[in-house]
Amino acid sequence: MHTIKWYFTVAALLLVAPSFGQRLDVGIRLQKSINLYTENGLTVQYSHPKLVSQRLSIGVSYVTSRLGTALNSNAIKQDNFLVSASYYFQPGWLIQPFVRANVGYFKANYGSDLFNDLPASSLLASPELGLCYCPNFPLRINGSVGYNAITGNGLTGPGTLYPVFVQTSITWNVFKKTK
Repeated sequence: MHTIKWYFTVAALLLVAPSFGQRLDVGIRLQKSINLYTENGLTVQYSHPKLVSQRLSIGVSYVTSRLGTALNSNAIKQDNFLVSASYYFQPGWLIQPFVRANVGYFKANYGSDLFNDLPASSLLASPELGLCYCPNFPLRINGSVGYNAITGNGLTGPGTLYPVFVQTSITWNVFKKTK
């Protein structure tokens, strides 16, 4: 019975939300640490007209080297879990500058008990600065450069958590109906 209520709630939200101007952008995030790994994953961003005139969006992302450099290789498996807040400066423009603040958790799997004494996890805090291609269409493409404020050298934090990264997110607004 709970499953039916949950499906009904989700269906109602998907039907009603577009009339209130809400956005739910769902898509992929492609991320590259400068001089290290490529990490890819999923991202979801939500905004509402009452959140600073739809300039502010909140979101969650999961990126992993398992879907990047570590795919079919012996590279270190890394997982990043992020919660973010983004602010878009020029709503209505085709190209919109934005800033984003991320917080989250990083976990590395070194793949061998030999490395059990090395730090394998860390909190994450990273600002990003970028541009969004935001056409009057459900598609959005974000590109930005970010800086991990918490990194490590292998002794005091994970040695594979590098400071500078670039990312591209390609999302689709599931609330907007195409004509």
